[in-house]
Amino acid sequence: MESDFDKLDPDMRMAKQYALGSAALGLVSLCAGIIPACGGSLAILGVILGILSLRLEQSKTASAGIGLSVLGFLISLTYVIVQLYFAS
Repeated sequence: MESDFDKLDPDMRMAKQYALGSAALGLVSLCAGIIPACGGSLAILGVILGILSLRLEQSKTASAGIGLSVLGFLISLTYVIVQLYFAS
């Protein structure tokens, strides 16, 4: 594996950036899950970036990003359900 990021193929570089973006958005969506509009939208974007990254290169970072994003989406969805239940 090359250590110099600039020497990578542009597609591989983009896949690594998508994977890191997916992981970062997954982590942020976990924290932003209390605000469902923010947490849910960040989680969906994280899943999309993770899938795009996995299409180009199989990496653990992309898989972890998808997992974190799905978990963030589930937290947002659970928060919405709890709010609707206790609102009535």
